[in-house]
Amino acid sequence: MSNFSISDSILISSFISGDENSLEKLIIRHKHKIFSFIYSKVLDRELTEDIFQETFIKVINTLKKGNYNEEGKFISWVMRIAHNLVIDHFRKKSRIPKFNNNKEFDIFSIIKDNSADIETALIKKQTLKKVREIIEFLPDDQKQVLIYRYYNDLSFREISEKTGVSINTSLGRMRYALINLRNIIKNKKIQLAY
Repeated sequence: MSNFSISDSILISSFISGDENSLEKLIIRHKHKIFSFIYSKVLDRELTEDIFQETFIKVINTLKKGNYNEEGKFISWVMRIAHNLVIDHFRKKSRIPKFNNNKEFDIFSIIKDNSADIETALIKKQTLKKVREIIEFLPDDQKQVLIYRYYNDLSFREISEKTGVSINTSLGRMRYALINLRNIIKNKKIQLAY
């Protein structure tokens, strides 16, 4: 039976039941459309690859948690996730101050009371330190992918090249790393907020 003769909903059910190959079939089936959509917005191949991978991490997590309800078509739902991630990317980018190189530049336009920011930065630093300690509890392969992704800011393609495993395996390891981190935090009753 070819990939396209099996409906998306059957592949989703099959994946939720534990068949990892079903997700791979869904990714292969819809990759071109989703990838092209993301690329048309960001116009950068590597960034497109990253947002594509992040999209499927969200898809996997939602499916695994049982939070997917098939009101619309699967592809429309995935496209919405990709669209939101593209928006998030541009929001983050717009927070970086841009300075026009003109004579009217005014330093006071970027100075603000940053006492609240200092407190927030301290809390963030303590939280990150705790997260780094928790990561040490993960199996080595999961820890490696997580560190490459979040601390070294590598794309999943780069991670896959560095570790010598497929992009799908890297994605899987990342998914399990995040699930395990959540479980460790819950089981050890670790509080990340101060």
